[in-house]
Amino acid sequence: MNQRNFLFAVLLLATYVLVPAVFGDNNYVMGLIISALIVAGIAIAWALLGNLGGMVSFGHAAFFGVGSYASALLTMKLGWPVLLAMPMAGLIAVLFSAAMLPALRLSGPYFALAILAYAQIFRILATEMDWLTQGAKGLSRIPTLPVLFGIDLGSRSGSYLVIVTLLAAFIACYAWVRRSHYGTALRAMHDSEQATRVVGVNSVMLKAWMLFLSAFMTGVIGAFNAHTINFLEPDYAFGGGWSVLPIVAAIFGGYRTLSGPVIGALCIYLIDQLLFKSLLPTGHQIMLGVLLAAMILFAPDGLLPLFRRRHA
Repeated sequence: MNQRNFLFAVLLLATYVLVPAVFGDNNYVMGLIISALIVAGIAIAWALLGNLGGMVSFGHAAFFGVGSYASALLTMKLGWPVLLAMPMAGLIAVLFSAAMLPALRLSGPYFALAILAYAQIFRILATEMDWLTQGAKGLSRIPTLPVLFGIDLGSRSGSYLVIVTLLAAFIACYAWVRRSHYGTALRAMHDSEQATRVVGVNSVMLKAWMLFLSAFMTGVIGAFNAHTINFLEPDYAFGGGWSVLPIVAAIFGGYRTLSGPVIGALCIYLIDQLLFKSLLPTGHQIMLGVLLAAMILFAPDGLLPLFRRRHA
């Protein structure tokens, strides 16, 4: 085990133990942390697609919403166990993301707007298919996370352990892809997509794999959220916040780093809920825009790379 992996393992162990030990009895704080980590999960998926895939997405709410409804319906209508329904929901999100494959031939703002349009289409479908999703009425009494090995995963502390495990798996997957020959091909594609095609690299297929992986991660996070809040309706599940807030978090923390999106999500979400919301109860998200604009102007690589340079 190299030093970086060792430090990651130590930090992960500390994260598992210290946060429940310190805040386990405070449901409000634990709820805020879990919500921030849900945003972090989407931010990791967004950063993977943006950094490795080279595609800026404004529509991750589509994958989040599909994963939410898929897991809820699998458990409520087909009786699937929650822990089996969650990864299946990720796969269903991948299946739905296949509808976006034609958009991969677009680039820049055209791709971003196309994905945003898909998110709106999925929201409308969820609203109109009331025979399946209950439409605007929403789904209630979604099964909670189960008890496993004597640990109530539906409790605040149990849900925290689940989301931390998911984030650790996502980061490990992100790191593996970045080090693999796929990562090398993707970096070469960023320098010159035409050149990679000349040497036989299928750039569209590489982008498709990144889209599928990003959709799977986001779908699983959506499923986790559905079983945590136990209620869904289309405007919430496919809400624009699930697309915008992770982007802010990833850019703020440093979307080209592995841990930057997580750090950014914790900072952005907790600052917004604990500070900005108290100062500006209505429209407090405006402050996030101001903060992001300042970050782009003065530290475009994000918070984590800035911290590393200051302490180099």
